Amino acid sequence: MNLSASHEDYLKTIWMISQRNSGQVAPKDIAHRLGLSPSTVSEGIKRLVAMELVLHDRYGDVALTKQGEKIGIEMVRKHRLIETFLVEELGYSWEDVHSEAESLEHAVSDYFINRIDEKLEFPSFDPHGDPIPRPDGTTQRVATMPLSQQTPGSLVEIARVADDDAELLSYVSDLGLVLGSTLEVVSVAPTLGLMSVEVQGSALQLPFTVADQLWVKQAQPQ
Repeated sequence: MNLSASHEDYLKTIWMISQRNSGQVAPKDIAHRLGLSPSTVSEGIKRLVAMELVLHDRYGDVALTKQGEKIGIEMVRKHRLIETFLVEELGYSWEDVHSEAESLEHAVSDYFINRIDEKLEFPSFDPHGDPIPRPDGTTQRVATMPLSQQTPGSLVEIARVADDDAELLSYVSDLGLVLGSTLEVVSVAPTLGLMSVEVQGSALQLPFTVADQLWVKQAQPQ
């Protein structure tokens, strides 16, 4: 099947949203992720439905067919392995790799990607903590929750950071908040939209808008 880069982006995006939203994918979520207007996304979905890659009832959620899911997973695998290669082998920072991978993923072959996978010794997660699909489409998953949902006294470890906002990635990196960082939630102020955390003995105040983009798992007491 001859797909355009745009088609591949839609399928990849639908799969990623479905993984984070328990299978529910609304057209507005696709539009937000791709930075497109709702009308543009509506037309794109119609084309993918005609190609039998997507299922969509009017006013309902969007779902991938088996073939659409296969292509979506393949694109995610390419994207995340390219990101990992750029960071580990070429010294890219984690805020710079997303846009590079967006371009490269449409041009490389499955053979090339499998060679990268082998070179990197088959990593399970990309530089932002997202699981890298294996060739059979399965992934290693870790139970995580947004930092913003934690309560005072929680001891957590950063496991994943949203990868599509370079400014956010640069900001949290400057704060020393990288994958594996251990945080203790000191206080939460919902009316101010702020939470206070302690990292390696230093106190930080984080807006909920930032904490929403940091996914954490329970940390072991040190």
